[in-house]
Amino acid sequence: MTTQQQEEKRYDPSDTTLKFVQGVTNCPSIRACPTCGQRVEHDQTGCKNILSLGDTSSQRAMMSCGHAVTPESLTGWCRSLLEQCPSCKSSVVRKDLSNLNVICIVCTAEKKKTFAFCWQCLGEWVGPAPRSDHCGRDGCVDDDLEVLRRCSSITFTEVTGITGCPSVRACPTCGLRVEHDRNGCKNIECPRCENEFCFVCLKLTPECLETSSYFIPCSDGVAPRQTSIPVWHDSMLYTTTGNLP
Repeated sequence: MTTQQQEEKRYDPSDTTLKFVQGVTNCPSIRACPTCGQRVEHDQTGCKNILSLGDTSSQRAMMSCGHAVTPESLTGWCRSLLEQCPSCKSSVVRKDLSNLNVICIVCTAEKKKTFAFCWQCLGEWVGPAPRSDHCGRDGCVDDDLEVLRRCSSITFTEVTGITGCPSVRACPTCGLRVEHDRNGCKNIECPRCENEFCFVCLKLTPECLETSSYFIPCSDGVAPRQTSIPVWHDSMLYTTTGNLP
């Protein structure tokens, strides 16, 4: 992966370990016009211009899970898997994303006994393991879950008849914390996994549109505040359950 200028990242086209694709993958056949909000459908023939809601010129790499990701989204995902061991400060990768109990092999070798720490609070592990919500330390709380619990409700400017929808959601595919800007339709595209979903019912857009449309209430109503955060891991989807009442 190479860096152009200071912020723009690009893949190395000579990297034979990556399978490159161009354009949009897993794109819904129905969209809302970004200017007027009118519902439009592509006939799947000809060019892709009707679907061009942004710059799709950047190369994307096909992952084993079937998603094509940009360098920026891949970098963000890789960084989310790395953390520093609180004892030896070495970089550690968490392989099991459903378990907060992480063993540091460096400290384990030096101390000649298993050394584990909490991925969430970064303290030495206390209590039984494995756990996906918190360790036994006081104050070990998932900040994202706290935001999901305490955030205010949103009022859409162009979608009527919806009340009590939280202003912050966790993407139902990858768990990224996202906010709606209140304008336009009720659906948004996650900047990390690039899946489009309904901010109200939390269904992926194609499923939501089977019984609803972009600018009316969902048939199943407003999904309750999330008490767990999905964790995106290749083709498998784990759920991290928080200690919320």
